[in-house]
Amino acid sequence: MIINNCGFNHCHDTDFNIERPSGSGDYLLLLLKSDCVFCINGKDINVASGSFFLYEKSYPQYYHSSDGKLFSNDWIHFDFEPGELECFKKLRIPFNRPVKLDNIHSLSYCIKCIASENCTSHIHKNSLINCYMNIIFLTVSEYINSTNCNSSSISKEILSTIRNKIYAKPYEKRTVASTAHEVRMSPSHFEHMYKQCFGITFINDLINSKIEYAKLHLTQSNISVKQIAEACGYNNPTHFFRQFKKIVNMTPNEYRSLSKVK
Repeated sequence: MIINNCGFNHCHDTDFNIERPSGSGDYLLLLLKSDCVFCINGKDINVASGSFFLYEKSYPQYYHSSDGKLFSNDWIHFDFEPGELECFKKLRIPFNRPVKLDNIHSLSYCIKCIASENCTSHIHKNSLINCYMNIIFLTVSEYINSTNCNSSSISKEILSTIRNKIYAKPYEKRTVASTAHEVRMSPSHFEHMYKQCFGITFINDLINSKIEYAKLHLTQSNISVKQIAEACGYNNPTHFFRQFKKIVNMTPNEYRSLSKVK
């Protein structure tokens, strides 16, 4: 992702008002730390502190402080790199409407880190920023989808643990059957619950975890694409190559070259 500008814990006067009829020219992420008012489709909507808001590119931006109250927020102006928007859409995070969260402290910390990293010039800057952005989006996605999950809190916790495992060790050999057995569910019930909780099938999420792991290797190492495929748990480099290109819309070598240019 390309960070155009960002700010952490910014405070404004009671007369704070944003009016951008054509948007800001990029995507805008807001983490609200005070109550405020958004105008969406011509209607004013009161939005509570502790809400997440993501403006789509070119969408009109109208928001201001609540009457008599200071305005405080974290914000990030950014653009998606090639292939990233398609992956983002799978998370089912809505554009142009508020999402009230139970706790924003961890997300605010991520934005603080992004603001700090954005001022540096070290070699891992972009990779670290991408990691923090992914944490933000995955956290919001999990919250949104978990509110629609009908499983018990214990089942949610078990499935979240499994998801953390596949993203921590995407190279481990897994199938629907073996993972369902691990959590003592039938394969069909496991697949249904996983999709219901996270908005994505287990297999597709497993593939995404491998591709994210491959991206990390491509940007932070000089090992061959074949070795990266093996590191991600692929027995067939050609299969890895095809899946990477399908998801990212470019080959592994093209992704590596583009990252080095930046």
